[in-house]
Amino acid sequence: MSSRDFVYEKFREFYSSSSFKIPAPVGFSQREFAFLLFKERIMARHKGFASPPLLGSFIRQHVPSDVYYSCAYYETPEAEMDKKGWVGADLVFDIDADHIPTRCNKIHDSWVCSNKSCGFGGKGITPEACPICGGVKFDVKSWPCDVCIDTTRAEVRKLVDMLENDFGFAASEIHTFFSGHRGFHVQIENESIRDLDAMGRREIIDYVSGTGLAVFQKKTRQPKQKTGVKIFKLSDYGWHRRLKNGIRRFLLNATKDDLKEIGVKSRIDVILQNRERILQRCLEENRWDAVKGVGFETWIKIAEHIREVEAAKIDTVVTSDIHRLIRAENTLHGKTGLLKIKFPVSQLDEFDPFSEAVAFKEGTAKVLVSDAPEFRLAGQTFGPFQNKSVELPTAAAILLICKGRAEVVT
Repeated sequence: MSSRDFVYEKFREFYSSSSFKIPAPVGFSQREFAFLLFKERIMARHKGFASPPLLGSFIRQHVPSDVYYSCAYYETPEAEMDKKGWVGADLVFDIDADHIPTRCNKIHDSWVCSNKSCGFGGKGITPEACPICGGVKFDVKSWPCDVCIDTTRAEVRKLVDMLENDFGFAASEIHTFFSGHRGFHVQIENESIRDLDAMGRREIIDYVSGTGLAVFQKKTRQPKQKTGVKIFKLSDYGWHRRLKNGIRRFLLNATKDDLKEIGVKSRIDVILQNRERILQRCLEENRWDAVKGVGFETWIKIAEHIREVEAAKIDTVVTSDIHRLIRAENTLHGKTGLLKIKFPVSQLDEFDPFSEAVAFKEGTAKVLVSDAPEFRLAGQTFGPFQNKSVELPTAAAILLICKGRAEVVT
Protein backbone atom coordinates (compact mmCIF):
# COMPACT_ATOMS: atom_id res chain seq x y z
CA MET A 1 0.00 0.00 0.00
CA SER A 2 1.39 3.41 -0.97
CA SER A 3 1.38 6.27 1.50
CA ARG A 4 -1.29 8.05 -0.52
CA ASP A 5 -3.49 4.97 -0.52
CA PHE A 6 -2.97 4.60 3.23
CA VAL A 7 -4.17 8.16 3.91
CA TYR A 8 -7.05 7.73 1.46
CA GLU A 9 -8.19 4.58 3.26
CA LYS A 10 -8.06 6.28 6.67
CA PHE A 11 -10.00 9.27 5.35
CA ARG A 12 -12.57 6.85 3.87
CA GLU A 13 -12.95 5.09 7.22
CA PHE A 14 -13.45 8.41 9.00
CA TYR A 15 -16.08 9.69 6.58
CA SER A 16 -17.87 6.31 6.59
CA SER A 17 -18.17 6.20 10.38
CA SER A 18 -21.54 6.81 12.02
CA SER A 19 -20.06 9.64 14.10
CA PHE A 20 -19.21 11.80 11.07
CA LYS A 21 -21.54 14.75 10.57
CA ILE A 22 -21.08 18.18 8.96
CA PRO A 23 -22.98 20.94 10.78
CA ALA A 24 -25.09 22.74 8.19
CA PRO A 25 -24.05 26.39 7.72
CA VAL A 26 -26.73 29.06 7.54
CA GLY A 27 -28.29 29.14 4.07
CA PHE A 28 -27.05 25.61 3.33
CA SER A 29 -28.89 25.21 0.01
CA GLN A 30 -27.54 28.56 -1.23
CA ARG A 31 -23.87 27.59 -0.77
CA GLU A 32 -21.51 26.29 -3.40
CA PHE A 33 -19.54 23.22 -2.29
CA ALA A 34 -16.16 22.13 -3.64
CA PHE A 35 -13.94 19.10 -3.13
CA LEU A 36 -10.28 18.32 -3.70
CA LEU A 37 -10.37 14.69 -4.82
CA PHE A 38 -7.70 12.18 -3.78
CA LYS A 39 -7.71 9.87 -6.77
CA GLU A 40 -8.37 12.35 -9.57
CA ARG A 41 -6.20 15.04 -7.91
CA ILE A 42 -8.54 17.75 -9.17
CA MET A 43 -10.89 20.28 -7.62
CA ALA A 44 -14.58 19.48 -8.17
CA ARG A 45 -16.51 22.74 -7.90
CA HIS A 46 -19.98 24.21 -8.43
CA LYS A 47 -21.78 21.58 -6.38
CA GLY A 48 -24.99 22.27 -4.51
CA PHE A 49 -26.91 20.09 -2.07
CA ALA A 50 -30.49 20.27 -0.85
CA SER A 51 -29.67 18.77 2.55
CA PRO A 52 -26.69 17.80 4.75
CA PRO A 53 -27.37 14.03 4.33
CA LEU A 54 -26.92 14.39 0.56
CA LEU A 55 -23.64 16.19 1.13
CA GLY A 56 -22.54 13.42 3.50
CA SER A 57 -23.38 10.77 0.89
CA PHE A 58 -21.27 12.58 -1.72
CA ILE A 59 -18.29 12.75 0.67
CA ARG A 60 -18.53 9.08 1.56
CA GLN A 61 -18.73 8.13 -2.11
CA HIS A 62 -15.85 10.30 -3.38
CA VAL A 63 -13.61 10.56 -0.25
CA PRO A 64 -12.08 14.02 -0.88
CA SER A 65 -8.89 15.15 0.80
CA ASP A 66 -10.47 18.55 1.46
CA VAL A 67 -14.07 19.83 1.61
CA TYR A 68 -15.03 23.48 1.10
CA TYR A 69 -18.13 25.64 0.88
CA SER A 70 -18.60 29.22 -0.26
CA CYS A 71 -18.78 32.13 2.13
CA ALA A 72 -21.21 33.47 -0.48
CA TYR A 73 -24.92 32.82 -0.88
CA TYR A 74 -26.16 32.21 -4.44
CA GLU A 75 -29.47 31.88 -6.22
CA THR A 76 -28.07 28.92 -8.18
CA PRO A 77 -24.90 27.59 -6.52
CA GLU A 78 -24.45 24.81 -9.13
CA ALA A 79 -24.13 27.28 -12.02
CA GLU A 80 -20.89 28.73 -13.40
CA MET A 81 -19.57 31.79 -11.57
CA ASP A 82 -21.14 34.42 -13.82
CA LYS A 83 -24.54 32.73 -13.62
CA LYS A 84 -24.77 31.85 -9.94
CA GLY A 85 -26.61 35.02 -8.88
CA TRP A 86 -24.66 36.36 -5.91
CA VAL A 87 -26.96 37.50 -3.09
CA GLY A 88 -24.48 38.05 -0.24
CA ALA A 89 -21.58 36.61 1.73
CA ASP A 90 -20.45 36.03 5.29
CA LEU A 91 -17.54 38.06 6.64
CA VAL A 92 -14.58 35.69 6.94
CA PHE A 93 -11.08 36.12 8.37
CA ASP A 94 -8.17 33.71 7.96
CA ILE A 95 -5.29 33.99 10.43
CA ASP A 96 -2.52 31.59 9.46
CA ALA A 97 1.12 31.15 10.43
CA ASP A 98 1.94 30.80 6.72
CA HIS A 99 1.57 34.60 6.47
CA ILE A 100 2.86 35.73 9.87
CA PRO A 101 6.55 35.87 10.83
CA THR A 102 7.12 33.72 13.91
CA ARG A 103 10.24 32.74 15.81
CA CYS A 104 9.69 29.14 14.71
CA ASN A 105 9.45 29.78 10.93
CA LYS A 106 13.17 29.41 10.34
CA ILE A 107 13.33 26.26 12.44
CA HIS A 108 10.75 24.05 10.73
CA ASP A 109 9.68 25.81 7.49
CA SER A 110 11.61 25.73 4.22
CA TRP A 111 11.07 26.48 0.54
CA VAL A 112 12.75 25.64 -2.74
CA CYS A 113 12.19 27.37 -6.09
CA SER A 114 10.25 25.04 -8.42
CA ASN A 115 12.24 26.23 -11.43
CA LYS A 116 14.43 23.19 -12.22
CA SER A 117 17.21 25.36 -13.59
CA CYS A 118 17.29 27.33 -10.34
CA GLY A 119 16.45 25.25 -7.28
CA PHE A 120 17.36 28.05 -4.87
CA GLY A 121 15.89 27.62 -1.39
CA GLY A 122 15.75 29.01 2.07
CA LYS A 123 14.22 28.85 5.54
CA GLY A 124 11.26 30.75 6.94
CA ILE A 125 8.31 32.39 5.16
CA THR A 126 8.13 31.69 1.43
CA PRO A 127 8.96 34.83 -0.62
CA GLU A 128 6.58 36.20 -3.23
CA ALA A 129 9.25 35.64 -5.89
CA CYS A 130 12.53 33.75 -6.01
CA PRO A 131 15.39 36.18 -5.27
CA ILE A 132 17.56 34.44 -7.87
CA CYS A 133 15.37 33.75 -10.91
CA GLY A 134 12.17 35.63 -10.08
CA GLY A 135 10.01 32.49 -10.20
CA VAL A 136 6.77 32.49 -8.20
CA LYS A 137 6.27 28.75 -7.68
CA PHE A 138 7.89 26.93 -4.77
CA ASP A 139 8.04 23.53 -3.14
CA VAL A 140 7.21 24.33 0.47
CA LYS A 141 7.68 22.36 3.67
CA SER A 142 5.90 23.75 6.72
CA TRP A 143 4.99 22.41 10.11
CA PRO A 144 2.30 23.19 12.71
CA CYS A 145 3.65 23.72 16.22
CA ASP A 146 2.64 25.32 19.51
CA VAL A 147 4.49 28.53 18.67
CA CYS A 148 2.58 28.82 15.37
CA ILE A 149 -0.73 28.28 17.14
CA ASP A 150 0.00 30.67 20.01
CA THR A 151 1.13 33.36 17.54
CA THR A 152 -2.06 33.09 15.48
CA ARG A 153 -4.14 32.81 18.66
CA ALA A 154 -2.83 36.24 19.73
CA GLU A 155 -3.91 37.72 16.40
CA VAL A 156 -7.40 36.21 16.79
CA ARG A 157 -7.62 37.77 20.25
CA LYS A 158 -6.92 41.24 18.79
CA LEU A 159 -9.36 40.70 15.93
CA VAL A 160 -12.21 39.55 18.19
CA ASP A 161 -11.66 42.57 20.44
CA MET A 162 -12.12 44.86 17.44
CA LEU A 163 -15.16 42.97 16.15
CA GLU A 164 -16.89 43.13 19.52
CA ASN A 165 -15.84 46.52 20.89
CA ASP A 166 -15.37 48.59 17.72
CA PHE A 167 -17.82 47.06 15.23
CA GLY A 168 -20.41 46.00 17.81
CA PHE A 169 -20.85 42.36 16.83
CA ALA A 170 -22.22 40.15 19.59
CA ALA A 171 -20.11 37.24 20.77
CA SER A 172 -22.87 34.91 19.53
CA GLU A 173 -22.34 36.22 15.98
CA ILE A 174 -18.58 35.58 15.99
CA HIS A 175 -17.76 31.97 15.12
CA THR A 176 -14.21 30.78 15.74
CA PHE A 177 -12.61 27.67 14.25
CA PHE A 178 -9.26 25.92 14.23
CA SER A 179 -8.45 25.64 10.52
CA GLY A 180 -7.00 22.14 10.71
CA HIS A 181 -3.50 23.36 9.87
CA ARG A 182 -1.61 26.31 11.41
CA GLY A 183 -4.20 28.87 12.38
CA PHE A 184 -7.77 29.92 12.82
CA HIS A 185 -10.85 31.07 10.91
CA VAL A 186 -13.22 33.72 12.24
CA GLN A 187 -16.59 33.91 10.54
CA ILE A 188 -19.48 36.32 11.04
CA GLU A 189 -22.96 35.33 9.89
CA ASN A 190 -24.94 38.54 10.15
CA GLU A 191 -27.44 39.97 7.69
CA SER A 192 -26.13 43.50 8.19
CA ILE A 193 -22.84 42.64 6.48
CA ARG A 194 -23.96 40.09 3.89
CA ASP A 195 -24.37 42.55 1.04
CA LEU A 196 -21.03 44.31 1.59
CA ASP A 197 -19.08 44.39 -1.67
CA ALA A 198 -15.33 43.84 -1.95
CA MET A 199 -14.60 47.55 -1.36
CA GLY A 200 -16.70 47.59 1.80
CA ARG A 201 -14.82 44.58 3.10
CA ARG A 202 -11.57 46.30 2.18
CA GLU A 203 -12.53 49.11 4.59
CA ILE A 204 -12.88 46.56 7.38
CA ILE A 205 -9.50 45.06 6.44
CA ASP A 206 -7.88 48.49 6.60
CA TYR A 207 -9.36 49.08 10.04
CA VAL A 208 -8.31 45.81 11.68
CA SER A 209 -4.83 46.04 10.12
CA GLY A 210 -4.43 49.73 11.01
CA THR A 211 -3.79 50.67 7.38
CA GLY A 212 -3.90 54.43 6.80
CA LEU A 213 -4.24 55.18 10.51
CA ALA A 214 -3.38 58.77 11.38
CA VAL A 215 -1.74 57.96 14.69
CA PHE A 216 -1.51 61.55 15.88
CA GLN A 217 -3.16 64.76 14.76
CA LYS A 218 -1.61 68.09 15.74
CA LYS A 219 -4.10 70.47 17.24
CA THR A 220 -3.78 74.18 16.47
CA ARG A 221 -2.63 76.21 19.46
CA GLN A 222 -5.26 78.43 21.01
CA PRO A 223 -4.39 82.16 21.42
CA LYS A 224 -4.07 81.93 25.25
CA GLN A 225 -2.19 78.62 25.23
CA LYS A 226 1.29 78.61 26.73
CA THR A 227 4.16 78.75 24.30
CA GLY A 228 5.60 75.38 23.41
CA VAL A 229 2.68 73.26 24.67
CA LYS A 230 1.39 70.78 22.11
CA ILE A 231 -1.80 68.76 22.56
CA PHE A 232 -2.47 65.47 20.77
CA LYS A 233 -5.85 64.25 21.90
CA LEU A 234 -6.37 60.48 22.15
CA SER A 235 -9.89 59.34 23.01
CA ASP A 236 -10.87 56.19 24.91
CA TYR A 237 -12.40 54.19 22.09
CA GLY A 238 -11.38 52.47 18.85
CA TRP A 239 -7.79 52.77 17.70
CA HIS A 240 -7.15 55.67 20.07
CA ARG A 241 -7.81 53.33 23.00
CA ARG A 242 -5.39 50.80 21.52
CA LEU A 243 -2.74 53.45 21.06
CA LYS A 244 -3.09 54.71 24.63
CA ASN A 245 -2.99 51.22 26.15
CA GLY A 246 -0.18 50.16 23.84
CA ILE A 247 1.96 53.21 24.59
CA ARG A 248 1.48 52.63 28.30
CA ARG A 249 2.54 48.96 28.10
CA PHE A 250 5.47 49.75 25.82
CA LEU A 251 6.96 52.59 27.85
CA LEU A 252 6.54 50.79 31.17
CA ASN A 253 8.57 47.84 29.86
CA ALA A 254 10.85 49.39 27.21
CA THR A 255 14.64 49.08 27.27
CA LYS A 256 17.22 51.18 25.45
CA ASP A 257 17.40 48.60 22.72
CA ASP A 258 13.60 48.59 22.33
CA LEU A 259 13.57 52.35 21.73
CA LYS A 260 16.53 52.21 19.34
CA GLU A 261 14.89 49.39 17.39
CA ILE A 262 11.81 51.49 16.59
CA GLY A 263 13.92 54.46 15.48
CA VAL A 264 14.19 56.66 18.59
CA LYS A 265 17.71 58.11 18.50
CA SER A 266 17.87 60.82 21.16
CA ARG A 267 16.85 61.49 24.76
CA ILE A 268 16.46 57.74 25.37
CA ASP A 269 17.85 57.84 28.93
CA VAL A 270 15.63 60.79 29.77
CA ILE A 271 12.56 58.97 28.45
CA LEU A 272 13.31 55.86 30.50
CA GLN A 273 14.07 57.83 33.67
CA ASN A 274 10.84 59.82 33.40
CA ARG A 275 8.48 57.19 31.99
CA GLU A 276 5.90 57.46 34.81
CA ARG A 277 5.75 61.25 34.50
CA ILE A 278 5.54 61.01 30.72
CA LEU A 279 2.63 58.61 30.86
CA GLN A 280 0.74 60.76 33.36
CA ARG A 281 1.26 64.01 31.45
CA CYS A 282 0.72 62.57 27.97
CA LEU A 283 -1.98 59.95 28.37
CA GLU A 284 -3.97 61.49 31.22
CA GLU A 285 -3.47 65.22 30.57
CA ASN A 286 -2.81 65.14 26.81
CA ARG A 287 0.37 67.19 27.30
CA TRP A 288 2.89 65.58 24.95
CA ASP A 289 5.75 67.94 25.83
CA ALA A 290 6.38 66.35 29.22
CA VAL A 291 10.08 65.93 28.50
CA LYS A 292 12.16 68.60 26.81
CA GLY A 293 13.53 67.36 23.51
CA VAL A 294 10.95 64.57 23.12
CA GLY A 295 8.89 65.97 20.31
CA PHE A 296 6.28 65.08 17.78
CA GLU A 297 8.54 62.86 15.65
CA THR A 298 9.49 60.69 18.62
CA TRP A 299 5.84 60.09 19.44
CA ILE A 300 5.12 59.26 15.82
CA LYS A 301 7.80 56.55 15.90
CA ILE A 302 6.42 55.11 19.12
CA ALA A 303 2.83 55.26 17.88
CA GLU A 304 3.72 53.61 14.57
CA HIS A 305 5.31 50.77 16.50
CA ILE A 306 2.18 50.41 18.64
CA ARG A 307 0.00 50.39 15.52
CA GLU A 308 2.03 47.48 14.15
CA VAL A 309 1.80 45.59 17.44
CA GLU A 310 -1.93 46.18 17.94
CA ALA A 311 -3.04 45.47 14.35
CA ALA A 312 -4.61 42.07 13.67
CA LYS A 313 -2.58 40.19 11.06
CA ILE A 314 -5.07 38.58 8.71
CA ASP A 315 -4.94 37.17 5.18
CA THR A 316 -6.44 40.20 3.44
CA VAL A 317 -7.25 38.30 0.23
CA VAL A 318 -9.62 35.95 2.06
CA THR A 319 -11.65 38.73 3.69
CA SER A 320 -12.06 40.82 0.55
CA ASP A 321 -13.07 37.88 -1.67
CA ILE A 322 -16.89 37.77 -1.80
CA HIS A 323 -16.82 34.37 -3.55
CA ARG A 324 -14.29 32.74 -1.22
CA LEU A 325 -14.36 29.01 -0.53
CA ILE A 326 -13.69 28.07 3.09
CA ARG A 327 -13.06 24.68 4.66
CA ALA A 328 -16.15 22.92 5.98
CA GLU A 329 -16.47 22.34 9.71
CA ASN A 330 -15.70 18.84 11.03
CA THR A 331 -13.88 17.82 7.85
CA LEU A 332 -10.28 16.68 7.54
CA HIS A 333 -7.45 18.90 6.39
CA GLY A 334 -5.50 17.24 3.58
CA LYS A 335 -2.18 18.69 4.79
CA THR A 336 -2.42 17.34 8.36
CA GLY A 337 -5.28 14.90 8.80
CA LEU A 338 -6.55 17.15 11.61
CA LEU A 339 -10.12 18.44 11.80
CA LYS A 340 -11.41 21.91 11.17
CA ILE A 341 -13.24 22.31 14.45
CA LYS A 342 -15.40 24.98 16.03
CA PHE A 343 -14.96 26.21 19.59
CA PRO A 344 -16.50 29.08 21.61
CA VAL A 345 -14.65 32.35 21.30
CA SER A 346 -14.65 32.49 25.12
CA GLN A 347 -12.38 29.40 25.10
CA LEU A 348 -9.78 30.83 22.71
CA ASP A 349 -7.00 30.79 25.30
CA GLU A 350 -7.72 27.23 26.49
CA PHE A 351 -8.39 25.55 23.14
CA ASP A 352 -5.72 22.95 22.24
CA PRO A 353 -5.91 21.87 18.58
CA PHE A 354 -3.30 19.14 19.01
CA SER A 355 -5.70 17.39 21.34
CA GLU A 356 -9.21 18.47 20.37
CA ALA A 357 -8.81 18.37 16.56
CA VAL A 358 -7.39 14.84 16.41
CA ALA A 359 -9.65 12.63 14.28
CA PHE A 360 -7.78 9.31 14.27
CA LYS A 361 -7.66 7.90 17.78
CA GLU A 362 -7.08 4.20 17.19
CA GLY A 363 -4.42 2.00 15.63
CA THR A 364 -0.77 2.43 14.68
CA ALA A 365 1.29 2.53 11.49
CA LYS A 366 4.94 1.96 10.70
CA VAL A 367 6.52 4.82 8.77
CA LEU A 368 9.96 5.85 7.56
CA VAL A 369 10.42 9.46 8.61
CA SER A 370 12.80 11.54 6.49
CA ASP A 371 12.89 14.45 8.92
CA ALA A 372 10.54 15.85 11.54
CA PRO A 373 10.87 18.16 14.54
CA GLU A 374 9.71 17.17 17.98
CA PHE A 375 5.93 17.45 18.15
CA ARG A 376 3.05 16.57 20.39
CA LEU A 377 -0.28 15.06 19.42
CA ALA A 378 -3.15 13.56 21.42
CA GLY A 379 -1.29 13.81 24.69
CA GLN A 380 1.98 12.26 23.48
CA THR A 381 5.30 13.73 22.33
CA PHE A 382 7.18 12.33 19.32
CA GLY A 383 10.51 12.95 17.61
CA PRO A 384 12.62 14.54 16.52
CA PHE A 385 13.19 12.04 13.71
CA GLN A 386 15.84 11.87 10.99
CA ASN A 387 15.77 9.01 8.47
CA LYS A 388 14.20 6.71 11.04
CA SER A 389 11.71 3.86 10.80
CA VAL A 390 9.22 4.04 13.68
CA GLU A 391 5.75 2.79 14.61
CA LEU A 392 3.43 5.62 15.54
CA PRO A 393 -0.23 6.17 16.41
CA THR A 394 -2.33 6.58 13.26
CA ALA A 395 -2.89 10.31 13.77
CA ALA A 396 0.85 11.02 14.08
CA ALA A 397 1.69 8.85 11.07
CA ILE A 398 -0.93 10.60 8.92
CA LEU A 399 0.33 14.03 9.99
CA LEU A 400 3.87 13.15 8.93
CA ILE A 401 2.75 11.63 5.63
CA CYS A 402 0.48 14.57 4.78
CA LYS A 403 3.33 16.98 5.48
CA GLY A 404 5.62 15.08 3.12
CA ARG A 405 7.98 13.96 5.87
CA ALA A 406 7.29 10.21 5.99
CA GLU A 407 6.29 7.19 3.93
CA VAL A 408 4.43 4.05 4.98
CA VAL A 409 6.68 1.03 5.52
CA THR A 410 5.10 -2.10 4.03
